[in-house]
Amino acid sequence: MSSGYHDGEKTVQFLAGRQLEAAQLSGMIRPTLVLAAQRFLESQSLAVAGTVDAFGLWASLLTGLPGFLKVRSDRLVQIDTEPVLGSPLDRALARGTPCGLLAIDLGSRVRLRLNGTAVRTHNGGIELSLRQVYFNCPQYIQRRAIGTARSKPQSAVTVTATALTSRQIEWISRADTFFISSFHPESDCADTSHRGGFPGFVRVVNSNTLIFPDYAGNNMFNTLGNIHLNPSTGLLFLDFERGATLQLTGRSQILWDAASKQEFVGAERVIQFQVDRVLEVSNATSWRWDFVDYSPYNPSI
Repeated sequence: MSSGYHDGEKTVQFLAGRQLEAAQLSGMIRPTLVLAAQRFLESQSLAVAGTVDAFGLWASLLTGLPGFLKVRSDRLVQIDTEPVLGSPLDRALARGTPCGLLAIDLGSRVRLRLNGTAVRTHNGGIELSLRQVYFNCPQYIQRRAIGTARSKPQSAVTVTATALTSRQIEWISRADTFFISSFHPESDCADTSHRGGFPGFVRVVNSNTLIFPDYAGNNMFNTLGNIHLNPSTGLLFLDFERGATLQLTGRSQILWDAASKQEFVGAERVIQFQVDRVLEVSNATSWRWDFVDYSPYNPSI
């Protein structure tokens, strides 16, 4: 896939009335890592990978000491972490997979998106061959500082289901941040992005349905363009204080009607997400993050 937009992105840009703005930004998407991106990547401790397996699209947490994301060339990144055995990421890597990687620094509100193909290396790590690289704006990122890392049990506890429990519904309802992965099947390209707002910006309609606002962003509509063509979507909620994760795979729909938008202050569109499968992992990471402040861009709910 070149740096040009695909048909889904172009359609959403048109429906949103943002074709001109999007055209002016298309040059941001590069096939290689510039020096600033290389330096940023190698200083990070948190990333989220979007991959596809037989059950759907998943967003998976990756963490490590700065340097666990290693730049091998301007088109190749090595990720020194071993996926949990049997996890969605582990299953996807068994055959190689399209991968959308988001590296994000919550302290400085900087994020970098890297899309390409991931394979498992001989030592159990991950190798990502790049096709698209671009920085994103700092909007809606709640600032957090990395706290003291805690010892991580050798085996994380996992719980799988096909619907949300009451405790998971409460978790989502309190969230101010989540990550979303999407996939463009024609180009075989996955993508992972960040979403943020004040607690309550994600609403649980029932145990299998969520809705959340789409606020004004960079006007490229990479995620929504993928969803327009392919509803398969993965969401990741991270418990920053306990190191647990909640992964959801399902299907998304863009709601353009005025009534849906009126449900959320500042919403330009609303996304409805239908849950197909749920994976909760305790002790998914030894890292913890301390809340600093909310993004000044967050609309009130």
